[in-house]
Amino acid sequence: MRCIKIFICRRWAYLNNNREVKKVPPFSTKTDKPKDTKKAISRLLKYIWRFRFLAVAAVFLSVFSNVFALVGPSLSGNAIDIIAKGKGNVDFSKVYYYAGLMLLFYVASAVMSYILSTLMIVMGRRISNQMRKEVFDKLTKLPVGYYDVNQTGDIISRVSYDIDVINTSLSTDVVQIASSFITVLCSLGMMIYISPKLVLSVFVTLPLSIIYTRYMTKKTRPLFAKRSKKYGSLNGFSEEMFSGHKTIQAYAHEEGVINDFDAINTEAADAFFDADYYGTIIGPSVGFINNLSLALVAVAGAVFYLYNLVSIGQISSFVLYSRKFSGPVNEIANMYNEILSALAAGERVFRLLDEKEETPDVPDALSLNDVKGEVCVKNVTFAYDKTKPVLKKININAAPGSITAIVGETGAGKTTIINLLMRFYDADSGEILIDGKDIRNIKREELRRAYTMVLQDTWVFKGTIKDNIAYAKEDASFDEIVAAAKAARIHSYIMSLPQGYDTVISEDGGNISKGQKQLITIARAMLVNSNMLILDEATSNVDTRTEKAIQKAMFELMKGKTCFVIAHRLSTIRNADCILVVDNGTLAESGTHQELIEKRGLYYKMYMSQWL
Repeated sequence: MRCIKIFICRRWAYLNNNREVKKVPPFSTKTDKPKDTKKAISRLLKYIWRFRFLAVAAVFLSVFSNVFALVGPSLSGNAIDIIAKGKGNVDFSKVYYYAGLMLLFYVASAVMSYILSTLMIVMGRRISNQMRKEVFDKLTKLPVGYYDVNQTGDIISRVSYDIDVINTSLSTDVVQIASSFITVLCSLGMMIYISPKLVLSVFVTLPLSIIYTRYMTKKTRPLFAKRSKKYGSLNGFSEEMFSGHKTIQAYAHEEGVINDFDAINTEAADAFFDADYYGTIIGPSVGFINNLSLALVAVAGAVFYLYNLVSIGQISSFVLYSRKFSGPVNEIANMYNEILSALAAGERVFRLLDEKEETPDVPDALSLNDVKGEVCVKNVTFAYDKTKPVLKKININAAPGSITAIVGETGAGKTTIINLLMRFYDADSGEILIDGKDIRNIKREELRRAYTMVLQDTWVFKGTIKDNIAYAKEDASFDEIVAAAKAARIHSYIMSLPQGYDTVISEDGGNISKGQKQLITIARAMLVNSNMLILDEATSNVDTRTEKAIQKAMFELMKGKTCFVIAHRLSTIRNADCILVVDNGTLAESGTHQELIEKRGLYYKMYMSQWL
């Protein structure tokens, strides 16, 4: 049922975008607001906490891997002092002893680092898998309005690219930062132990590194947010152009599309360049400052040695520890652009996760059992933009088993009426009743399950024809599928295929015609045993002969059901029990075909225009 719900919401949102002019609902789409870095880090840490056993193991490995690596310089200094003091009579057994210990500690550190990297890759994969699951679940719960105002490509970018960036950062950068933090603390402790005076030479340049890094952080953070935004826009434009490729070629608009793409691509490339350029500057600059620190250590160490304040071994160990102290700072600076990119990507994902979901069912929401199909719309007013109502005081009374046709010019409000019946949106005022129950007091899932929809815009997925027909009723037997296909007048075509019902439809139905896709969706609808039916130009993609045959099947499908039919070909709704003429958001006329013809009003003009 959830899959059907996603399908209906996505398809209906597409129709809304293409067939009715409306204002944008109040959903957040901006990505250039000031970023809350602390909040982003906090939320990412919550994902790590979900896999805390792996995280604890990673911390353990990180600590001991770095501690073992930091023992090496001290042992190296001891070996050098033994050689320096030997003056031709060196005790090489002790030198070999320290060298052996160095090898042992370095090998142990390397093994732990390898296990740590593998562990973080596993944890990163699990976190990205969990995050994608949450994002997809969220997308199934968002209202239609969210899809009205957000490009599909931008949404896909958040599900794929942004989460991949986060995964990469968690798998590598987090390990690097943790290791660097431990290395800096332990190296500082060892340097203080060896020579507190020499430590002062290191701290001469440390404030300069910190001040410079903080300055560049403020400068580069918004650049990475902009980069993610431009990447999403590029994805959105590309997705639109690929899906409309035939239309582009039909109007020979290739050159215009290329120019538009060049402009968007240039903006994206510029955003990438700006972010990476300033991010790349940080690493070499901090490295230069650290090299100044090393030079100061060398000069100070030489002076202290002349005054017998330190030994050669201590200077050697101190230099190694100073490199280990400054190295992590340099590494963090080098990957700072990746960290900022991950935080910007995380904020885009979290912004989606924080979007308002569909209004939850009211407490003690009513079930919708044994639906008769009596639908009453009372004084309903609705607006996407609160200042300009799309529907104004609409009243509809549909008796059980009746056929209600809705006609009108493009943008008149026909699709909006259906949106309200299905509770894709809630009316601003007035009420909609089904069997005397206000739909706002009914469980939303049961309300939508009470309807079957056949839309003008067809949708099939990659899979067999049998699976596509059974999509709305997964437990349907093969005989039921065949019966539905026969009723939709597509059985003969299916049997003419080499694999029959097991023929695989390519992605988006590229290997079958639009008319055949339409027939498959009609067969799909015939499997659903609901008491209310919504038809939106369900035969618009088939030829006249096939249309007449399908109409017979549709009339069988419609028997005993409350039907709402959006029609552009007025000849197809002549037998409707009631025809509603919507004009500029108001109900201009209503009645049977003959009654409206005799009035010679708006419906009469529309009907006659299709015959002239």
